Amino acid sequence: MNESDAKKFLSEVRAGRISPESALEKLKHLPYEDLGFAKIDHHRSLRQGYPEVIFARGKSNAQTVAIARGMLRAKASHNILITRANKETYRAVRRLARNAKFHELSAAITIERDKEIHGKGLILVVTAGTSDIPVAEEALITAQMMGNHAEAIYDVGVAGLHRLMEHRAKLNDARVIICVAGMEGALPSVVAGMVGVPVVAVPTSVGYGASFQGVAALLGMLNSCASNVSVVNIDNGFGAGCVASVINRL
Repeated sequence: MNESDAKKFLSEVRAGRISPESALEKLKHLPYEDLGFAKIDHHRSLRQGYPEVIFARGKSNAQTVAIARGMLRAKASHNILITRANKETYRAVRRLARNAKFHELSAAITIERDKEIHGKGLILVVTAGTSDIPVAEEALITAQMMGNHAEAIYDVGVAGLHRLMEHRAKLNDARVIICVAGMEGALPSVVAGMVGVPVVAVPTSVGYGASFQGVAALLGMLNSCASNVSVVNIDNGFGAGCVASVINRL
């Protein structure tokens, strides 16, 4: 339930379109609904401006579907995002919601119910290489599902900076930039030095042995000489999309 849903619900109770008994039944599941193995946080959208997101990895298909069913049953208007899923999970979710979509590159499942743009500007997702795209796609889809205008520019890393310079105008248009890179993780410093907006850096586990599955990129980004860079965890495209969305709503 978001702020708009809450106002509509209270107006319908006041107008008599929802009985006190029905209202009480609905309120029983707020602020959360206990499924035994999970507690669905129905109030998160009201508190934070975006709903709970389902992390599918480590959950059975039945558990993921049950959580999604609970979110749909609440009849809130917000979008539903399931991250780190697979095709089998998608098939199970699609039996529940026919409009569910599987985004294979990012391994995300989306159930879109709110097309309204809540963010105030453009969130731009930039990758150093093609191998960084899956993490970038997770960030892009997260930002879009949280109600932002978001676009992507791929494969513009420091090995050929002339590719990045071609997009200077788009970089200047962005209100928040998500910069995704593996290897030595140098691209966020370059991008941040060109713009006056927050740059959310995402290290990826892309690279050879000495990259230590993304640790080298993580440390490089944490040591950035550009002061407008903040860093999320390795391969955490969702976290980057979420932080960028919060910034873009301010």
